[in-house]
Amino acid sequence: MSQVLAATGIGVRFGGVRALDGVDLAVHGGEVCGLIGPNGAGKTTLFDVVSGIRRPDEGRVLLDGRDISRRSPVWRARHGMRRTFQRQQLFGQLTVADNLLVAQEWRGGRRKLAGRRSRAAAVLRECGLDALADSYAGVLPVGQARMAELARALADPPRVLLLDEPASGMSGEERGQLAVVVRHLADEEGCAVLLVEHNVAFVMELCSRVVVLDLGTVLAEGDAADVRENPAVRDAYLGTAAST
Repeated sequence: MSQVLAATGIGVRFGGVRALDGVDLAVHGGEVCGLIGPNGAGKTTLFDVVSGIRRPDEGRVLLDGRDISRRSPVWRARHGMRRTFQRQQLFGQLTVADNLLVAQEWRGGRRKLAGRRSRAAAVLRECGLDALADSYAGVLPVGQARMAELARALADPPRVLLLDEPASGMSGEERGQLAVVVRHLADEEGCAVLLVEHNVAFVMELCSRVVVLDLGTVLAEGDAADVRENPAVRDAYLGTAAST
């Protein structure tokens, strides 16, 4: 698998507090990489840096080996980077289908509208949302809204997908559907997926590799089994639940 996304030596300061300190991270095509850690570890700050919302004080972000550290979020999105957020960012007064059309709007052209609609319909079917295409996004239950936000991120095919707590508020069945969609995206389409999630069992089952942040630094990295058994990770985050 080729390396698609890399963050090297990332440092971010908020006044006298170092939110990230020399963080290195890489995600390969076809890989689902989990990013876990206690609250305040720096996970969302790292997502902000990678997606271009925040510029780091030190370090670089690379996409397919190209330094994109000074590129805008819009530029990154148009070059295949997609992101979801902890707090849902759907357009509540639009239908679910229209949310997906908006994500493709930048491609323009009325003559291409039929193609965008076809793509939106296919993604909604894949995400189990086709029956909700004409429902307003603002009235969806949390689990369906999370899936709709994922569908919007997939409407324009991603090269890199950043998922920030996508399973929060989902039922067990919805998490299963989420896992199927994400695994298909990685396995069949070669997308590089970076996933932040507090549901450790979900992360360990879905992700081929896990990175643990603590106090702004990388505490551990490896496959799920190795990370689960790491004593430092247990002490910092997993606690006694790791052995249950």
